Amino acid sequence: MIKRIITIFISVILLFNLVACGGQEKKRYEGEFLRLFDTVTCIIGYAHSKEEFSEYVQLIHDELETYHQLYDIYNDYDGINNIKAINDNAGIRPIKVDRRIIELLLFAREAYEMSEGRMNVAMGAVLRIWHDYREEGTEDPERAQVPPMELLKAAAEHVDINDMVIDEKEGTVYLADPEMSLDVGGIAKGYAVEQVGRYIMEQGFTDGLISVGGNVRSFGRKGNGELWSIGVRNPDPEGDDLYTVLITDRSLVTSGDYIRYYTVDGKRYHHIIDPETLMPSEYFRAVTIICEDSGMADVLSTMIYNMPFEQGAEYIENLPETEAVWVFHDGSTKYSSGFEALLKK
Repeated sequence: MIKRIITIFISVILLFNLVACGGQEKKRYEGEFLRLFDTVTCIIGYAHSKEEFSEYVQLIHDELETYHQLYDIYNDYDGINNIKAINDNAGIRPIKVDRRIIELLLFAREAYEMSEGRMNVAMGAVLRIWHDYREEGTEDPERAQVPPMELLKAAAEHVDINDMVIDEKEGTVYLADPEMSLDVGGIAKGYAVEQVGRYIMEQGFTDGLISVGGNVRSFGRKGNGELWSIGVRNPDPEGDDLYTVLITDRSLVTSGDYIRYYTVDGKRYHHIIDPETLMPSEYFRAVTIICEDSGMADVLSTMIYNMPFEQGAEYIENLPETEAVWVFHDGSTKYSSGFEALLKK
């Protein structure tokens, strides 16, 4: 298995040790690989040897790769009916899919209800327009344009999540509207990180961090028994982390306007689209969520990003073991009532 690691770079850091059963020490290692979910995956953890850690990293890579292919909306893969296959057959026929797609879409339906439509995987037709304009604007900034509202409104006629028909018994998904398409970008990465995190803990990797493009899942503790130190990212690329929190068995996910965007006439247009306006949400620069489940953190970060502060703050305060940080356009921040207890002193 270790010899199969091609895209994975493993670096060893001997900062401190953890005494394990039988007197054998665990050491701290770091691993990294590219491409999956179009981002960088970083893994930090403790193992008895580099070989053991490499096996864990390979398992994480292979599991993430499976989720990446299943949830891909742009590419085909041999022998796999993925989200793209569902979209390609909209209005034509149900598609037999892997159970992991069914589970993601059931979770997405719950997220839609919970968020009152602010998290809607059925918005693919609208998001594809923004994606294409963003790609063109990035390639040729001088000709960058904002999509016409008429075009966006026409696409918004085909975003009814009730047209996503899931047959759990048959294991199929069918889009009843032929003009509809799914886009799971706002939920898939966090959901996959959560599932992979649970899987790797079952395999014996009990003290570690998995970060997939900033979607962080922590479990266990550092070698000296301390909690994990995680930075809350500053949307200003030149700035230091806004805060450092100490967590374990929790996830940290950020949504912001600095990740995927393009500029038209000096104004930044990012990728988080408000379903009500069909335009990039303008409430904040960034929202960070800390809670146990990475999939839920992904949902909440997008949902709260698309809410006025007062409404989002009230929502977060009513959720157990969930904290949030808001970064406003003037650089100021606010956070939920329990967040301060997580801060590294």
